Parts: sequence; C-alpha cells; structure tokens
Amino acid sequence: MAIALFTDFGSEGIYTGQMEAVIDTIAPDMRVISLLNNAPKTNPFLSAYLLSALCRQFSEKTVFLCVVDPGVGGNRRGLVLKADNQYFVGPDNGLFNRVARQAKNCRWFEIIYRPEYCSLSFHGRDIFAPVAAKIACQQSEGLLRSVAPPDCSTYPDDLKKIIYFDHYGNAMTGIRYHKRLYGLDLTIKQCTIAQAGTFSEVKPGKLFWYRNSLGLIEIAANQASAQALLDLSLADDIEFQNA
Repeated sequence: MAIALFTDFGSEGIYTGQMEAVIDTIAPDMRVISLLNNAPKTNPFLSAYLLSALCRQFSEKTVFLCVVDPGVGGNRRGLVLKADNQYFVGPDNGLFNRVARQAKNCRWFEIIYRPEYCSLSFHGRDIFAPVAAKIACQQSEGLLRSVAPPDCSTYPDDLKKIIYFDHYGNAMTGIRYHKRLYGLDLTIKQCTIAQAGTFSEVKPGKLFWYRNSLGLIEIAANQASAQALLDLSLADDIEFQNA
C-alpha cells in the first residue's frame, strides 16, 4: 500500500513537507509517492481530468491524498471516494468526479474526523493527511460516514480544453485518444496543427499533436515550447476538424 500526493502546492514552500510529517507520525513505514505538486492552481475542475488519467497507473489500495482546495475554510465537506479499491481523500469540490465516472464501483464517504486543533486554512495537513494515513493503515473506523454520491454529470468523458502544461511547455488536454481522431487536424487559437507519432517525426520548432503516455491528446513542439509558441493558457478550447 502507498499514499500518493496530488496537490497544487508547487515544488517550493512549506506545505508538502508538513503533510508528509503527519503521515510519518501516523504511518512511519508507509511509502509516500510525490505524484504531482503543480496541478492546475486552485482549479479542481481541470485537476479532476489530470487525476483521473494518472491514477490508472497505480495499484489497488493506493490512497491518493489530493489537495486542490480553493474553498478551504468554507462550507465544503471533506470526502473520501473509494473507486475500484483505490481511495481518494480531499475536498468536496468536484476533484474526484472524473475518477468516479470512469470507475466501475464507487462508494462515497464524508470525513467526520476533527482533530483537537484544526486550522481554517490547511485542511490538507490537519484533516486530509491524517485520514489518508489512517485509511492506508486500515484504521479508519469512526472517521467517515457513508453519503450519497455527488452529481458528476457536468464532467464529460472528454474535455476539449488544455488541462496541464509540463516542464517543457507541452500542453496536455482532457481529450482521450480515439481511433476516429487519427490523421485529423486540431485547431486551437485559430492555429491548425497536424498529428505526428512523436517528437522525432517533425522538424525542430514544429508544432504537432500526439497521443501521450497517459492516453490523452497533447500539443507539443520538437525542441520548443508549444505553450510559448501559441501563447496558450489553461482551459483554452480545442477542436478537431471533421471529427
């Protein structure tokens, strides 16, 4: 069993280490995987598509500790989703809705655990991290109560938007690759982009789209930043011609 961290905290700062410290106190022998620390900032909707693509590579019983939480301190609940024997711990803001839609079996729980001290601004450390650690140790009794599933209908299977930029400026979309897209041109910001198999198939600096390692459509440029070349932003719209 392992705990995978999925956050928008960034690679610098004090937040990830504090959550790891809580996990280490409760489950010192637990393996902690730093899955992602630059999820779309304060955007649980786009982050939901990234999380649903990444979690498929992990084994059963993995616990995902997920914090993309612009509503911290407000009325939103803390939730645990059990989806096909994986666990997702975090805020009730839609972050897990895409995971739930692709899962065969789901159960939802509200987090009722409250520590003696709980800050208003860091539930990742004070609520979600201890709950995730206790679930991983199979010690969750009294921490959760079963609830009805949220409405996930506003999370389509394919999202025709940019959801993530990697270190190289490649632009990942929320569109799963389908055979029907093979050979079609993609349009974004009035620019038409053709498909290629991989980077080495195009000349340096040339834009192309391809099926990335997660099975999603990605816009890239060989030895250049697609984000910079096209002045792209998160949530920019994408269309396929003749799709």
